[in-house]
This record gives sequence, structure tokens and C-alpha cells, in this order.
Amino acid sequence: MSLVKCTLKELQDRFTRGDVSAVEIVRAYFLRIGVVESKVKAYITLNDKEAMLSQAQALDDALSAWRRTEPMMAMPIAIKDNICTEGLPTTCGSRILGGFSPPYSATAVDALRAQQCFLIGKTNLDEFGMGSSTEYSAFGPSRNPWKLSCVPGGSSGGSAAAVAADECVAALGTDTGGSIRQPAACCGVVGLKPTYGRVSRYGLIAFASSLDQIGPITKDVMDAALMLNVLAGHDPRDSTSADKPVPDFTRAFKKKDVKKLTIGVPLEFFAEGLDPEVNDAVGEALAVLEELGGTIHEVSLPHTGVAVATYYIVATAEASSNLARYDGVKYGFRAKESPDLLEMYRITRQEGFGPEVKRRIMLGTYALSSGYYDAYYAKAQAVRTLIRQDFDRVFQDVDLLVTPVMPTPAFQLGEKIEDPLQMYLSDLYTISASLAGIPAISLPCGLSRKGLPIGMQILGRPFEEDVVLRAARAYELATDWHKKRPLIRQGR
Repeated sequence: MSLVKCTLKELQDRFTRGDVSAVEIVRAYFLRIGVVESKVKAYITLNDKEAMLSQAQALDDALSAWRRTEPMMAMPIAIKDNICTEGLPTTCGSRILGGFSPPYSATAVDALRAQQCFLIGKTNLDEFGMGSSTEYSAFGPSRNPWKLSCVPGGSSGGSAAAVAADECVAALGTDTGGSIRQPAACCGVVGLKPTYGRVSRYGLIAFASSLDQIGPITKDVMDAALMLNVLAGHDPRDSTSADKPVPDFTRAFKKKDVKKLTIGVPLEFFAEGLDPEVNDAVGEALAVLEELGGTIHEVSLPHTGVAVATYYIVATAEASSNLARYDGVKYGFRAKESPDLLEMYRITRQEGFGPEVKRRIMLGTYALSSGYYDAYYAKAQAVRTLIRQDFDRVFQDVDLLVTPVMPTPAFQLGEKIEDPLQMYLSDLYTISASLAGIPAISLPCGLSRKGLPIGMQILGRPFEEDVVLRAARAYELATDWHKKRPLIRQGR
């Protein structure tokens, strides 16, 4: 098998046995990037090839072929470009961070580097993570490897596209309202949003601090568990980091079925607006889970209908506060023509931010303004509590929930760019889990008639990623959807 076609586990096993060297891995992935990157446009920044080859050679020289290696050693990993990486630029897909190179790395990046992985590059994203298609990047859109005229989802579209196109073996994404799960569904790969607090946010450039979470995008569920083993853990540098025990998540795979697990199907997620092909694919996936021993129950999450409105008040309010720091003074872009300090602030932000970021800053500032705080932000936080209580109540009776990830398969580039409300509805089925802070995974469960991937979402109780992963892996082993890969051709 070609090296770039391997899953992380397969590549790890080959390297550990000494069947392949670190230098061969780096060469294979840069060759693949040279072939497909001009079409997919997954990366904003690529690491220096010669420097990585030198790093790989040094690693090969230091290792015996029979020595046991760390799980991520020599694995080529891509990092979403809103996660700080010392030595590599971090732009958040925005002009306003042009030229910014962080003096430190995120805790998640440090954890990977400690195991001597290869950071192959920084992937494209909607500016500051604000979008569902990666079309709002200041560096232009990424493309879906399954069909280059379609979006790869967002905001972690570059990471999902890079994994699907075999331009890295796995990637880090970030999820605020679905930005790991939705692009994973669009690109036919696996995306895991851990419980809020399970993975440190230190070094993640904030969009909405009470929602943002780093997680893996991988080729299969086993790889997601391997990545989470490295990423999870308490971090004293992050005040929102949970001081919880971290199990070996791969142990969940000892059981290859879902016997004794009760699976809830929320009626609100299978209502009007769901594409029939998506409905059928998820319905067939539920039938597979039932054959594997799961007990299926219909349940209700009554506040689902107000989740989108709640999210776009909470998230934009936090974004308005977090993005106030970009003023052209300390780092990044600064407007050249400005007669005084206040004008410099105004012109810098006017020229540095794109239209979607400006829109969300304005929405958030309005929601927090005098006279509107109680009417909008405070009320949204109260409704968020009700959404969380919906999940708490349902999880007293079921172990997991299964839903679609998106209302439709991936849409055409440009199809929704002029209609922000339609774009926001792409996250209809992922937002609730983010508001509640619970773990959720997206994995492929079908293909549309046009050959585009369809994703299924499995949600679990807080800090029960092991149960979510067990069900996802059992489904994966019983089907072949995760083995299907796009054939990248120009103009498809």
C-alpha cells in the first residue's frame, strides 16, 4: 500500500517495525502534496521540505529499527491555522495577522511535538473560524477532494480536505459550532469534537471562548482515538481545562458491538429541511447499529429549534470581545495611511478583517450593548442552559444520540456565500452539542447520487468519549464507507 494511503495506525505500525523510514514518509507526503495541492488548496503554509527531511534523517539515525516508538513519532500531521505554532506563521486565515509568527506553541501542538511528529503545514480555514465552507478565508477557498467544484465544509475545511486528499495522515481542527464535524462529513473523513475542557485551549486563538475546542480529523475512528490519547489532559495554563482522568481511548474498541447501549434518535433532527438522501443514509446507519446490538429509542430535544439563534448570539458576543485585541499596535497588519491613533485602529480593522468577521463583530457588539444585553445575550445564555438540560434529561434514558451532521451533502462553491443565513443553517445539527459542551463524532455513512459523502453524528455524555468512540468504531468495522477515498481530477 502507498504510504499516503495508510491510516495513522497503519503508518505507525510500519514505522515501528522498521518497514519504512522517517525520510521515506516525509518524501512520500511532499510528493503527494506536489501532485494535488494546487487543486485542493488545503494549506496556507507548508513547512520547509529540506528542514523536515533533515529532521527525519536525524530521527532515523537516532532510532533502532526494533525500538518501540511513540504513537505520533514521524507521523505527518497538519495543524489548523488558528492554533499557535512556534516557528510557523499563524494567520487565522486573516489579513490582520499577516506576518505573525507566535513565540510559543499551543499545548496540543507541544503534545504532538513531544512525540516527534512532523508538522507538515498549517491548513486553510474560514477567517477566525467564522464560516461553514472555508470560502471566507483571506487566502481563497479550499476545495472538496471528492468534487473540486464543491466546498470542503468549514471552518476546518483545509484540515478535512488535507486528510481526505492524503496530504497528511491526520490533522488538528477546531470546533466552535460544528467546525470539525461538518467539514469531516463533507470530505468523508472522521472528525471528533471532545467534551469542552477535555483538550487544552491554550494557544488556540479564540473565536468564542466558551465554545471553542481542539480535536482531531482522521481517516478512521481508531486514528481519532490515538490522537485523542495524545491531546487530552489537564493543562494548568488553561483555566477551562478539566482535571479529569484520561483513559486509553483505544480500549473502548475491545468490544466490537454496541450491545447494552441505548441509542436515542432525536425527532427534531429528522424534520423538514433534511435532504432525503441524508435521511436515508443515517436511517440505514441506525439499522446497522441496531443489528450490532444497540437498542433504538426515539427521543425529544425540544429546544433544538432555537439552538441556531442562541449560538449566533453567544458566539458573536464572545467574538466581539475576543477580536477587540486586533488593533494594529502589537502584532500583525497595520494600516499605512492613518492621520491619528483612532483612525489607525479604524482603518486597520476595516482593511484587515473580512466581511463575515465584520458582520459577526457587529452582531456581537449590538447584543452586548447597553439596553440590549438583557434582551439578547443574557436571554441566549438562559436558553443555552435549557439546551444543556435537554441533553442531561435525555442522557438519563439513553447512552448515545445519533443524528445527521448536515442537512445536505457538500454544496457548490459560491452557492451560499451571498446568503449568510443559509450558510449559518449548515451547522443546524452540530450547534446544540457545542452549546452543551458534550462530545460528538462525525463519520461517513453513505454517498449521495452525485458521489458526495454523507456523515452521521454520534453524541455522548460529557467525558464519555470512550462510549462515543466504541459505537463509532463498531459501525465503521461493520461497513465500508470509511474505506472509500476521492479520486482527484481537475474540474470534477
